[in-house]
Amino acid sequence: MHLRAPAILIAARPHGETAVIARLLTEESGVVAAYVAGGRGRQLRPVVIPGNLVEAEIRAKSDSQLPFARLELAQSRGPWLAEPLPAAAINWTCALTASALPERNPYPSLYSALSALLDAVCKAPSARGWAPALAAYEVLLLRELGYGGQKPEIAGLEQALEILRASEPQIARYLLADTRADVLAARALLMQRLERMA
Repeated sequence: MHLRAPAILIAARPHGETAVIARLLTEESGVVAAYVAGGRGRQLRPVVIPGNLVEAEIRAKSDSQLPFARLELAQSRGPWLAEPLPAAAINWTCALTASALPERNPYPSLYSALSALLDAVCKAPSARGWAPALAAYEVLLLRELGYGGQKPEIAGLEQALEILRASEPQIARYLLADTRADVLAARALLMQRLERMA
């Protein structure tokens, strides 16, 4: 395997003293897990943040081997992690995507939607600008994984919150039933912050 492509870093777990096992969402190869040497070191720590857009070079000698990855930062989401609401949205969407998607299955529409959603979270002046995109992303994720759902027409924050509330049981039941980590805690925090705005 040899792949060089833009990727969204959706999860990073410490491994050993300084390395990281990163999960990267690429447009053509889907989710790829890879070993990043020095991922917790001074140079790569700002790169290995969930939500960041990176240029990834991924290599493996065989399909059964965990690939090695070299990452270069293309776009950082770091500055928005200091803001409570954008940080909660970035954490939730990355955790959901990392937990729900199987590895090495391409989902180009989800890659495009997640990229656009993260851009909206970072560029919109408030959650009113990106909450409808978040609700649409959750519905798209359910639909792409075979759990139905029509593309919603979302007029504003109130309608987005209704759709987010309605999709939570499906996400918990179908997408996150087998996960060990409590990924829904990230969603609960995000929903609390969004409800305060409404």
